[in-house]
Amino acid sequence: MMDSLYIVIPAYNEEENIERCVLDWYKVLDQHGDDRSRLVIVNDGSKDRTFEKLKELALGRPKLVPVSKPNGGHGSAVLSGYRYAIEHGADWIFQTDSDGQTDPGEFAAFWENRKRYDAVLGNRVVRGDGKDRKFVENTVCFLLRLIFGVKVRDANAPFRLMKTDLVAKYINKLPADYNLPNIMFTTYFVYFKEKVLFLPITFQPREKGTNSLNLRKIVKIGRNAVKDFRRFRKEILN
Repeated sequence: MMDSLYIVIPAYNEEENIERCVLDWYKVLDQHGDDRSRLVIVNDGSKDRTFEKLKELALGRPKLVPVSKPNGGHGSAVLSGYRYAIEHGADWIFQTDSDGQTDPGEFAAFWENRKRYDAVLGNRVVRGDGKDRKFVENTVCFLLRLIFGVKVRDANAPFRLMKTDLVAKYINKLPADYNLPNIMFTTYFVYFKEKVLFLPITFQPREKGTNSLNLRKIVKIGRNAVKDFRRFRKEILN
């Protein structure tokens, strides 16, 4: 029996990108996984027609599951999608974003490695979203090494294939609305020496839509992240 694959994609005000996102990743779903597989797109309280377009696209696409929730941020939308996949018995969870910055053509290499690893995580060697975002990621990786003693190449890449059992193992360690879940999943996987592989991926500039993050939000998230990392570290030690 083939493995079931749940592709989880959060979306916020992605009316301009969502159709391409669905077409690209639905094709991936048809090429990999079995008939139980689903494309779960979590609408995070969009103010545009993102969810309406999702419902239209779901007509005739039985594997597309549009889910809507009140706005809570990218992290809460990701966690909501992970819980949906866990509750519906997925074998594997793959997470990416809806902004078109990742390449669906690179998924096959991740899927091929699933028999040897419990998680295959993307590593954005070259980032098309600017030096500021690369600086933020480098800072995050430095903090993880300083606080947790883990060395990772890319902590937060939105291109990650994970065994559902592994996600279920750690998801309850995080608050339901935690804003940086993928960073902590990466940290837990490496800290507890799970079978993880990092693979290089391309990462393109956003073509359409608006990025909801700005420098002020990034600084605020960074301050909170340091506090959270220290708290999670204490929980590990206890």
